[in-house]
Amino acid sequence: MAIANAFCTSLRSAISDADSGVYSPSLPQFTAAKLHSSAVFHTFSNAGVAVSSRRRYTVSCTLDGVDSLSPALKDEQESVSIPLPIVQIIQDPECDATTVEISFGDRLGLLIDTMKALKDLGLDVVKGIVTTQDSVKKTKFLITRLDTGRKVEDPDLLENIRLTIIQNLIKYHPESSERLAMGEAFGIKAPEKKPDVDIATHIHVKDDGPKRSMLYVETADRSGLLMEVVKIMADINIHVESAEIDTEGLIAKDKFYVSYGGAALTRSMSQVLVNCLRYYLRRPETDEESY
Repeated sequence: MAIANAFCTSLRSAISDADSGVYSPSLPQFTAAKLHSSAVFHTFSNAGVAVSSRRRYTVSCTLDGVDSLSPALKDEQESVSIPLPIVQIIQDPECDATTVEISFGDRLGLLIDTMKALKDLGLDVVKGIVTTQDSVKKTKFLITRLDTGRKVEDPDLLENIRLTIIQNLIKYHPESSERLAMGEAFGIKAPEKKPDVDIATHIHVKDDGPKRSMLYVETADRSGLLMEVVKIMADINIHVESAEIDTEGLIAKDKFYVSYGGAALTRSMSQVLVNCLRYYLRRPETDEESY
């Protein structure tokens, strides 16, 4: 008990020193401890920006060479250390090209192989931009179709672009596979925890002018999701003019600009569309051979 009390007293002192940015040698000789701190939060108000800090400490110590950190905490630390892979395909109405933005913490290079893979799809990379913000490196491509010189609006080709980028990301950064839904098909390590489809699925429709509506679909990502959503809309005669795709780890956040009979969707048609998509996206996967 005396040893435990001495350790706790020293540990409190070490945490206090760590908050002050001071290294503390006060831990007992028989114990090696590691303090891991994380999370700084910012709050915003009309009066300005107030910065407040809140740290969570994970303590691991060794006694006689035995590591006390549990396997669960080790796995959590390893997963947190892997940045969130993000692939965005954006349709800016003021730009003549489709914008593709890729980020994976600070680990991405020039993505020469990704550009070559996009050209193999019949695309031209007209411009590339690399920016770094808060240690996150973002690579942005402006792409057009080689045959027309215009932006990409075909949903099938947009899905091929997304899958091509993700496959290249997993190929050159295998550690990303456990944070991507596609990691189960293409990666060396599938995600250990998958999002609950019921919780992750959100569907909204709103007008985007008199002639079209914007459909927003957020759900658990999977291969072929974009084409499946487009097919559902085609089955009820809703025309897809263009789409924006945002893959953030295991979650897909897609926007579709759609019309019905050359006009924006009515309230009743919007409800039909939402009901169809909600039923399809939330239903359990069933093996057809089981019938």
